Amino acid sequence: MISVLRPLPVHQIRLIVFDLDGTLIDSRKDLVNSVNAMLAEFGRQTLPEEIIASYIGDGAGMLVRRALGDPHDEALIEDALEHFLTWYRAHKLDHTRVYAGVFEALAALRSLPDGGKRSMAVLTNKPIGPTLAICEALELSPHFFRIYGGDSFETKKPDPIGLLQLIHEAGVSAEETLMVGDSDVDLLTAQRARTWSLGCKYGLSPHTIENIPADVLVDEPLEWAEAFSLLIR
Repeated sequence: MISVLRPLPVHQIRLIVFDLDGTLIDSRKDLVNSVNAMLAEFGRQTLPEEIIASYIGDGAGMLVRRALGDPHDEALIEDALEHFLTWYRAHKLDHTRVYAGVFEALAALRSLPDGGKRSMAVLTNKPIGPTLAICEALELSPHFFRIYGGDSFETKKPDPIGLLQLIHEAGVSAEETLMVGDSDVDLLTAQRARTWSLGCKYGLSPHTIENIPADVLVDEPLEWAEAFSLLIR
């Protein structure tokens, strides 16, 4: 079901920026397995999938920190992060898949009035290496003019630096930009960049989008284009 809190100026939107994990792809199982593999290597007790999933969204470093119980030992966190990334690089595509309806929704957005004039991009807190590899392997890359990861800039979302860079590169304004994501991190990024926002109530962190109001909320990817269509009428 589509919920509209603030109608999008659909004809005005020229750039749509998507989060990756929990928005375009279901990477939950591979992330959970990689965290638990890291914990096992460090002699720690593994964690339930639901707990680890609640830690996802703020980048690999924060994911590892939370899984370790937020210790003050920064050297331990750095060592654990490297172990996590090593495992994840090797297993990032074991179970990860594009959400049902994503490709159809991207095509539908292109087919809407003025769709050919809209640019699309990805902005994720996942490191850029695995991000690019996943997007290429799952055939997402051709849909986006730019893909940025959590280490593409000095800071990650919710700092708006990445979103502002995409706005600059697309030659549009914040008022012509829509951020799409499944977490409060994405919505806060949009808020700080003064763009429009669309929250996804599926994904990895949908419970967090209640913390920050989104302009539009959807239950599944196919509703991205439906939301546009409804608001065009």
